[in-house]
Amino acid sequence: MSETVFTYGAPSLKFGPGASRELAHDLTALGARRVLLVTDRGVAATGHPARIVDSLDAAGLAVTTYDRSRVEPTDASLTEAAAFARETGPYDAVLAVGGGSSIDTAKAVSLLTTNPGEVLDYVNPPVGGGRAPTEPLLPMVAVPTTTGTGSESTTVCVLDVLAQRVKSGISHPRLRPALAVVDPDLTTSQPAMVTASSGLDILCHALESYTARWYSDFDAKRPEQRVPYCGANPVADLFARQALTLLAGSFRAAIRDPSDRRAREAMALAATYAGLGIGSAGVHIPHANAYPIAGRVRDYRPAGYPQDAAMVPHGMAVALTAPAAFRFTFGATPERHLDAARLLEPDATGSGPDLLPAVVLRLMQDVGMPNGLGAVGYAEPDVTDLAAGALQQQRLLSIAPRPAAEEDLAAIIADSLELW
Repeated sequence: MSETVFTYGAPSLKFGPGASRELAHDLTALGARRVLLVTDRGVAATGHPARIVDSLDAAGLAVTTYDRSRVEPTDASLTEAAAFARETGPYDAVLAVGGGSSIDTAKAVSLLTTNPGEVLDYVNPPVGGGRAPTEPLLPMVAVPTTTGTGSESTTVCVLDVLAQRVKSGISHPRLRPALAVVDPDLTTSQPAMVTASSGLDILCHALESYTARWYSDFDAKRPEQRVPYCGANPVADLFARQALTLLAGSFRAAIRDPSDRRAREAMALAATYAGLGIGSAGVHIPHANAYPIAGRVRDYRPAGYPQDAAMVPHGMAVALTAPAAFRFTFGATPERHLDAARLLEPDATGSGPDLLPAVVLRLMQDVGMPNGLGAVGYAEPDVTDLAAGALQQQRLLSIAPRPAAEEDLAAIIADSLELW
């Protein structure tokens, strides 16, 4: 019997220039008096967290700042953040100010300070134990300072599991923030490569949720079996298509001129829309591939990111195999792939499996992405290992519009070693 029900969940949303100046009101409305602000040192250097702390102090809230969130969190960094919260708490709420890394760190803090167990107990199987929280989490307010991750809207915390050299996630509806406060004014300080990488995360969120397996193609489930990622559906489609339309008119402009407020606001809204789409529909093959690509990095250090450790930023890791992945999935939903391509590039011509990959590749070149996996340190001998790592992401692969076996993933990854 086929599924007849889809679910949709989203945080309360406050959007617009200056929205972050109202956080004292928002946190007080949640009943918070003692607040843990979670950020990272790069974002702290912009002055945004300090300004927010001053406004909260002036309103009589007691704020403690944790500024050691790791860009691309690990199980170790999340454990450290939770230990800090336990030692300095208790708190009434958690406030995340930063990119997806800070927001995901705050999600883990909220989880691990209210529920028993360690990080790996909650990580999705087969990497971790897949435990579900049994106790309510602390209310969380997410204030993104990058335009892309969508973490302010989702039920997922993404992390690198160091011992297994793989990126995975914790997924549960209780991880969704109570409130997302999206202030485009906070994004003007992000470096060009951060804008490019996080913007490609927006792109892939929208494309993957729009091309995901349709919700009614799954077997029917009991209410308690339904998961946040339920496949493409009519509500998620609206957000995905609008995100693509906004990206088409703003992404290149935001790279060319970081001070272009119109482009920055459109990018922030696109990120919000795409996040609201994936929070219901989910993502598939490009994100599954991205986890081992980021988790097995050797020595690549992208401009605009901390240089103290090698990394492939999440949005970059997702985008590098996206053209080949969408070529692979084209046959399952040709009309959606073609529609997405023309939303991004209205003048694009063609009607076959290469149209969407070609549009994505042109965009990647224009925003300065590396030329394939080879440019971030991978080679042909790595393909088998990367495919095996991607295969572990069954939560994501199950949403793909076309089944992807290990040999399919290997072919996609091999095709992505060099892109142009």
